[in-house]
Amino acid sequence: MTVTILPPHADRFRLHPVAPRLAPMFGFALLTVSCALASFALACATPFAAFAVVAAAMLPLRQALLVVTGAWLVNQSIGFGALHYPIDGSTIAWGFVIGAAALVATAASSAILRMLPQGRTPLMLAITFVAAYAAYELVLLAATPVLGGEGAFTAAIVARIGLTSAVWLAGLVAACEIVRLVDPFGRKGAMSA
Repeated sequence: MTVTILPPHADRFRLHPVAPRLAPMFGFALLTVSCALASFALACATPFAAFAVVAAAMLPLRQALLVVTGAWLVNQSIGFGALHYPIDGSTIAWGFVIGAAALVATAASSAILRMLPQGRTPLMLAITFVAAYAAYELVLLAATPVLGGEGAFTAAIVARIGLTSAVWLAGLVAACEIVRLVDPFGRKGAMSA
């Protein structure tokens, strides 16, 4: 007899790389490490929309928001500590706007995943990503009248960052699937009795 450890509502979360009790810690580790890599590689173009989709696909909204906040804190720590972002009002304000945009993208991802049909399909994650990226960019764009930076919203720049974020999403989903298949935390053994 097979016993499942996933609650009935868990199917709305499209990624199940680890047992549900380990999902918040795994999500936090995955996204903070990814954020650190992205922060050094991409500086101001950290793929928070991709992080939002992965967090929302793995976790309930409250936990997803906490995980994305942790990733944002890593990004800001690296930016101000290691990359020597200028410590001025505008840069700090943009940091908070980026954090707010990442949280809005996470909430949008969670809402979209709740509305879409059940199951783990690439199409569902792609639809969710488009909504998350749009929400993220709209929050950033809304801050430009106060903070400036309208020049960063050309079609070419938005498309390039969107494509980069989509690639990060594919990589993060692949990492989750590899962990699920390798089962380093003994999930398969826990699922069958």
